[in-house]
Amino acid sequence: MAKYLYKLGEWASRKRRQVFFGWIAILIVAAIGVGSVGITFNDDMSIPGTKAEKAMDVMNKEFPHGESGGQIKLIFKAPEGQTLESSSTHQKIQDTLDLVLNDKAVESIANPYQAGTISKNKEIGYATITYKVSADKVTDASKDKIKGIAKIAEKNGVQTEIGGTVAFSHVKIGGTSELVGIVIAFGILVFTFASFLAAGLPIITAIIGLGIGAMGILISSNFFSVQATSLSLASMIGLAVGIDYALFIISRHRQQLAQGLSVRESIARATATAGSAVVFAGLTVIVALCGLSVVGIPFLTSMGLSAAFTVLIVMLVSITLVPALLGMFGHRLSPKPKKQVDSKKSLVVKKNKDSNKWGRFVTRYPVQIVLVCLIVTGIISSPVLHMELGLPDNGMKSKETIERRAYDSMAEGFGDGINGPLVVVLDGSKSPNTQVSFTKVAKELSDLPNVSSVSPPTSNQSGKFAMVTVLPKTGPNDSKTKDLVNDIREKEINVNKDEKVKLMVTGSTAVNIDISDKLSEALPQFAALIVIFALLLLLVVFRSILVPIKAVLGFLMTLIATLGFSVFVLQDGHFINFFGIPEAGPLLNFMPVLTTGILFGLAMDYEVFLVSRMREDFTHLRDTNKSILSSLKHSGPVVTAAGLIMISVFASFIFAEDSTIKATGLSMAFGVLFDAFVVRMTLVPAVMTLLGKSAWYLPKWLDKSLPTIDVEGESITNHIEDNIDKKVRKY
Repeated sequence: MAKYLYKLGEWASRKRRQVFFGWIAILIVAAIGVGSVGITFNDDMSIPGTKAEKAMDVMNKEFPHGESGGQIKLIFKAPEGQTLESSSTHQKIQDTLDLVLNDKAVESIANPYQAGTISKNKEIGYATITYKVSADKVTDASKDKIKGIAKIAEKNGVQTEIGGTVAFSHVKIGGTSELVGIVIAFGILVFTFASFLAAGLPIITAIIGLGIGAMGILISSNFFSVQATSLSLASMIGLAVGIDYALFIISRHRQQLAQGLSVRESIARATATAGSAVVFAGLTVIVALCGLSVVGIPFLTSMGLSAAFTVLIVMLVSITLVPALLGMFGHRLSPKPKKQVDSKKSLVVKKNKDSNKWGRFVTRYPVQIVLVCLIVTGIISSPVLHMELGLPDNGMKSKETIERRAYDSMAEGFGDGINGPLVVVLDGSKSPNTQVSFTKVAKELSDLPNVSSVSPPTSNQSGKFAMVTVLPKTGPNDSKTKDLVNDIREKEINVNKDEKVKLMVTGSTAVNIDISDKLSEALPQFAALIVIFALLLLLVVFRSILVPIKAVLGFLMTLIATLGFSVFVLQDGHFINFFGIPEAGPLLNFMPVLTTGILFGLAMDYEVFLVSRMREDFTHLRDTNKSILSSLKHSGPVVTAAGLIMISVFASFIFAEDSTIKATGLSMAFGVLFDAFVVRMTLVPAVMTLLGKSAWYLPKWLDKSLPTIDVEGESITNHIEDNIDKKVRKY
């Protein structure tokens, strides 16, 4: 691969204008494509085959005209000292609802006085407005009319909030998050390169690659089921790795220019060597992200494939556009010559030319460092023992949002359970007396723990099926609500035996509970797949048995520490004000699986960049300690800069408005921080010091059977140097 990349780098530097304008043309065509076909996100996060989904299918089949239209709830709160039944308040609410009828898109209005949707203290009630179209097709004009009507009611002295199935807030695409990450990354690059020009190149190439990847995702949303969060995740990862990959190639190029290589030769070699590592790292991340499809959960597959596509694009940009831009700027990217130092300092520099203070510290106290890393990991990971999973509901949104105000108003008037009702479908097709059985079942459901109320059974046209709505006393993400769902399902055994009636629980709350359970079951399988893949991959790359085991154990430390930190902040509520998290709640149910896939790819990147240098130096020097010191001296600063850039990009998404994106950005930022600086830059060299030469042991029979992978592209460097030596000897 190194030979092909060498030729590719040389070609790109020679055809630099064509390569540059070629990528710009692709970006423009992709943008035109988005403008032509538009964007059609599908934020459905269901999992086909779960109990709640099966119950939903039965309900839609037996009750086809149940609630097909989108619904908006107008929630009214009486002025202080009055109730909704006060004559003046009653008239104001009626006048408000009369205005709603002016919208021809409205199918029906359930008046709170007629429907009985008024709280026990008569202070809060809601009207249900049903539209002729589904919730996602209710027009902005209809939404604006409702907002205007709510404001009129507010002016008349009746507090009015808006809830229901029709969404008023949407995930914003792009914005300050990416901008903040780019600014911080630029600052890190300026410090690393000591050059504004060199620092700007990774930003430019990453933005171009990310732009093409994002446009591709937007276009694909018209043909596949793609969530808005898929784009945010892809932007997060694509921007981070795009900057990092360009950093690796540009850093190698500047080192070679300082050694006296010509611009074109240096570009070709940098693409062959650092470019080989970039391709390997990129493919590792892509495989990890595509591996999310193995879990068999549609929305996770969409997220993984979207992010993988973006990583592929930024990787291709890194090995083609970066060499082209390097060719354009020529010697202007050469590092400035270092100032002369006095003779005493030069002796110190010469003595420590292959090591730095951190390397000497880690190799001097390896046992103590390993113990400290293990203790720190244990402390940070401990909250994972009480981890709870769920999907964020409106109660976890900012109090400034329409949805959160409606959620709080409904909870105040009718209890937390009103925001997470359970729909129980009763199948009485085998019951001799369905109506009597339905009534008995509804009575038994009302006697279950944590039940606030149960509605009377509503039969379908055949009379063989019925629906009841069960309101829990607790909110949709409360563990007691999950217990209630399990209690209903357990009760189904006795009810089916006694009354010949089957019970099926559905509704958004039950669906989310089933999704969380499904993801919890999938995590060990996915983690095992990732671990096996990592062991085999690193075995081939490093030609060692102990190094892959050490790398995988380090990854598992990063994973549990990241989950522990996420539980500590997001679920337990520590520092949520500092991070701008509106409300503590269960961890995103897909967070553990998503974290496993993403962190694996990034962790292997840093492992390869750091340990491959150790292996290279050990092969030449046969001295374990010197190879570790050399790696921390030469590869350590690049890994440090890359880690800081990735952390800054991920952390910038904490400023996003959507709680899902906030949580993902925070968890990924901590994961990279822990893996790069605690595991790779501290624990790994300490463990390698303790292992000594045994770290590189591999049975000869196994060594012969394994394929050879040249991650750093050293074969091309050695090949070029051998050719130069032959020419010199011949001359």
